[in-house]
Amino acid sequence: MVAILSVLLVVVLVAVLGVLLSGVIVFARGGEINRRWSNRLMNLRVGTQALAVIILGLILWLRHS
Repeated sequence: MVAILSVLLVVVLVAVLGVLLSGVIVFARGGEINRRWSNRLMNLRVGTQALAVIILGLILWLRHS
């Protein structure tokens, strides 16, 4: 179970990185695309980071149980 969660954690962390880079690119372009996407991307990043923290907590909990 820990191995599956570890792989899932890596996938979620890559997703966090992708959303973060997308947000930086949108911010750098500015204008209308920034107004339309910046808040959505920030919320998506926060959500994926929360998921990563939950998965990490599960891994630590299962290893110590």
